[in-house]
Amino acid sequence: MWPVGWMLTALSGAALVVRHRRPLFALAVAAGCAVVYYPGGYPDSPMGLALLVALAGVARRCRRPAAVVSVAAILVAFLAVSNFGDDRAARSRQPQSVFGLGVVLLAAVTLGEVTRNRQERLAAAERRASEAERSREDEARRRATEERLRIARDLHDVAAHQISLINVQANAALHRPDPDSAFAALEAIRDASKEALREMRTVLGVLRQVDQPGTEPSTPSLTRVADLVAYAHTAGLRVQLTGDPPGQLPPAVDLAGYRIVQESLTNALRHAQATQITVDLRRTGTGMEVEITDNGRGPVDASRIRSGNGIRGMTERAAAVGGRLTAVPDPGGGFRVHAWLPTGPARESRT
Repeated sequence: MWPVGWMLTALSGAALVVRHRRPLFALAVAAGCAVVYYPGGYPDSPMGLALLVALAGVARRCRRPAAVVSVAAILVAFLAVSNFGDDRAARSRQPQSVFGLGVVLLAAVTLGEVTRNRQERLAAAERRASEAERSREDEARRRATEERLRIARDLHDVAAHQISLINVQANAALHRPDPDSAFAALEAIRDASKEALREMRTVLGVLRQVDQPGTEPSTPSLTRVADLVAYAHTAGLRVQLTGDPPGQLPPAVDLAGYRIVQESLTNALRHAQATQITVDLRRTGTGMEVEITDNGRGPVDASRIRSGNGIRGMTERAAAVGGRLTAVPDPGGGFRVHAWLPTGPARESRT
């Protein structure tokens, strides 16, 4: 066997080192060594195993056509080399030998494909798991952002309206020499602060997810718009409530409508210096229309209002329940806020 046999065996084994990076090159070297070695009458060696490993590597790293072509090329090479010999008995056994060799080679190809398919399935599962994890993280961030915006809107709506009323009444009390008038202003401050505390408990109760019957404060509703009108009256505004009674509404729509009226009254009091406001509530076939108009300063102060959080928060509240809101200066002076909030089956909540 020495030295050619050992050299061929060593070369075929060395070719396996590069089978991961260059599988076709490794197979070509191993097949060439085997084609020279076995017809030469050398004793059995691990060279056949090296050939099968290299072929399985081609099936695993490349696609099926490359592996099938490689099997056909190896069989043709073995047939060609075997025909050079003078052994007629060996030639008579050639069909059986080629068939057996072909079966072994195809088994190596099958093993390589099974390994490749398993690796592809594992890689696909890892990709799906990674994508699912990213999707969960994105969803968590989206929900956290929506929750922060909702909390910011609630805190703004609760604090801004009542504190504005308290501020107006406190200033009025300071400038009223009549004790009875000052006392009335203090009573209005007391009522406004009490309402602010009640609504703050509502917000905090939702944040803490308190689930104790009888302890959760009532949710603001359009049925309590008259209370907002009464508070506005105590601040010196003349507010007229017109339209239809709101009746039974979906909770999200009911709360959105209440907050829109509340914020509009606050803006008129704080920014527009209005003295007269009209709040109009009307039921339509598939929704609730809320319109608030005032006789304030109009376009100049309207631009200030639009740049703050009030109009943005009202717009977000309307959009969250599938509605829409416009806030524009009135051509005749003042400011107008109009919201349409869906109440029918087509209502779509985006929160």
